[in-house]
Amino acid sequence: MNKFLLVLVLILNFSCKQNTENTKLSGAVFGTSYSIIYDSNINYEKQIDSLFYIINKSLSTYQTNSDISKLNRNESFEVDNHFIKVYDTSKEIFGLTEGAFDPTIGNVVNAWKFGAENTIEVVDSLKIDSLMQYVGSDKTYRHNNIIRKLNPNVYLEFNAIAKGYAVDVVGDYLESNGVNNYLVEIGGEIRVKGINSHKMSDWKVGVEKPNFEGGQSILKAISLKDEAMATSGTYRKFKVDENGNRYAHIIDTETGYPSKTNLLSVSVIAKECMIADAYATAFKAMGIEKIKSFLEIHPELKAFLIFENDNKALETLSLNGFPDE
Repeated sequence: MNKFLLVLVLILNFSCKQNTENTKLSGAVFGTSYSIIYDSNINYEKQIDSLFYIINKSLSTYQTNSDISKLNRNESFEVDNHFIKVYDTSKEIFGLTEGAFDPTIGNVVNAWKFGAENTIEVVDSLKIDSLMQYVGSDKTYRHNNIIRKLNPNVYLEFNAIAKGYAVDVVGDYLESNGVNNYLVEIGGEIRVKGINSHKMSDWKVGVEKPNFEGGQSILKAISLKDEAMATSGTYRKFKVDENGNRYAHIIDTETGYPSKTNLLSVSVIAKECMIADAYATAFKAMGIEKIKSFLEIHPELKAFLIFENDNKALETLSLNGFPDE
């Protein structure tokens, strides 16, 4: 999933309490931006940049010599531990969501050209059918550090989970160096630990109000502690048919065609950011009623939904104790 359609805005709390100076790092990575705040005077920028390089070398389909690019070209099937962790988690969530989360759907998404003109166009059904025969994470399997594909045309990409995973890697690195209070954000995916010790308060983050015209405003601000949050929206990349119906860049993994949806934004809180990231994507495809049923048996996940009702007005739904503030 391309997360430029999603924005989570950090809320700055200008408290007068300033007990500890935080180190703040920011920059560009993975085609987006990152921001890291932690309560140590040690600068870990070089070490974190090295982590980003290693993750890119493993998981980026934009890097021609990455593990995943070589796997997709059937040049090499050997992968590193970063790939294994993301692959295994993806396979698990693929099964739990009955295929709603599927890292093999990328070629079909690209065929619909959601990054181009907004008007939906007729896509050759033969082309979609030819691509769909290679969709399904169950068409791949892992033996140790070797990934096997049941067909060489199966294409893998982890855009819907990789940024969340990178957030976790940076968070784990900071904790391994004794940092107990931090916020790590990459492209809107967030993980926090402890408190903002500079302000002596919980970490505050904001969920953006959907805006089809591209403006940005905060719908609600919440506190996070020792948790991760990811948000996926459908209101920036969509197409419109001749009747004015909007189709988000959500591809039905059974048919290969876009799904009409009134669900505009999904925020998920979990202990790990890659888990939150993946489920935020899966829930977009599942729809509100299926999400509610799914969360009844998964109390470890919290979700906040923004959707349009029949009168085109925004409504929200908090599930499993998603915080109000």
